Amino acid sequence: MDSLPNCPKCESTYTYEDGNLLVCPECFHEWNHEIDVESSEDEKVIRDSNGNILNDGDTVTVIKDLKLKGNSSIKRGTVVKNIRLIHEPADGEHDIDCKIDGLGAMLLKSSVVKKL
Repeated sequence: MDSLPNCPKCESTYTYEDGNLLVCPECFHEWNHEIDVESSEDEKVIRDSNGNILNDGDTVTVIKDLKLKGNSSIKRGTVVKNIRLIHEPADGEHDIDCKIDGLGAMLLKSSVVKKL
């Protein structure tokens, strides 16, 4: 039997396999070991809130309401087409450049979007 890696979040040794995911029963963290190995070989991989790899030109949806300056906001479920990734963001956080209908050019964090 192969030895499973420790949980990357809490270092628990009690990890187990569930399909193609590894699961930690102590902190409930789930991860795909094969994707983690691939991403360590790549320079900078940008992932959505579910862990899917994002690419330039992808279509994503916003997973939570986002307040903007003024009285406007981006509602949950807003579809954003043709995103552009920023691999080295100037502010260190916003890594998606996009244009949202009705609002214009925007910078988003990959943690608030889900790939369609």
